[in-house]
Amino acid sequence: MDAIDRRLLSVLETDGRASFAQVAEAVGLSKTPCWNRVQALEESGVITGYRADIDRARVGLPLLAFVDVAIDLGRHQAFEAAIANVPSVLECHTTAGPFDYVLRVAVRDVGALDELLRAELSHLPGVKTFATRICLKTVFQARPLMAVPGAGS
Repeated sequence: MDAIDRRLLSVLETDGRASFAQVAEAVGLSKTPCWNRVQALEESGVITGYRADIDRARVGLPLLAFVDVAIDLGRHQAFEAAIANVPSVLECHTTAGPFDYVLRVAVRDVGALDELLRAELSHLPGVKTFATRICLKTVFQARPLMAVPGAGS
């Protein structure tokens, strides 16, 4: 990956709907070489997709919570398969420390969160315990990866 690829990624990460003409101009290429480079970044798996950012509150999911989950030894594979099917779970990450996973969940209110925890998450394979933190305010989210020092090196 060279400096042009890094600039391409930065432009596309900021505006995934930019036309190839706009992207090419921003990085100093003509459209065809720009398109070829973007296609190569897609095929190599560097670019994994394009999406719209949606305001959770405006679609009825204003409550954001983080749930730390501890799993019984040997049940991780079953838990991971099951958690992938819980729609309210936006992200699931394995972690080091007292918990095995951290989940980012979005729901309509505290009642819906309680229902998610009691009726769904507590019954998933291997769940021993969990701890929940409700997000009061998002200061920022989704910092562009290409803005992080060392990205693309």
